[in-house]
Amino acid sequence: MRYCFLLQVRPDRLDEYKERHRQVWPEMLAALRDTGWRNYSLHVREDGLLVGYVECDDLAAAQRAMAATDVNTRWQAEMAQYFTGLDGRAPDEGFLVLEEVFHLEDQLSRTENQR
Repeated sequence: MRYCFLLQVRPDRLDEYKERHRQVWPEMLAALRDTGWRNYSLHVREDGLLVGYVECDDLAAAQRAMAATDVNTRWQAEMAQYFTGLDGRAPDEGFLVLEEVFHLEDQLSRTENQR
């Protein structure tokens, strides 16, 4: 499954947020991998709009597995200062998940199977 989500980074903290992601803790990277997060990437616009993309079998299950790790608790506590609109939630609990409406490979596959 493919998931895309939005978050809002504080524009005045954007450079610092980017710097923090240049060297994510090795144990955080391992926890993401071990809990099923694949092909995970973050993209940010100049105004702080953050778009995340991840592939996993079940996003809710992957989030629960990460929530059970100590490293995620520490990472989310440090990252919360960079975001707006979380209403007291940790950043990884504040995802606005977007509906996928098009995927090239899926449509090509269907087209090829109809031949």
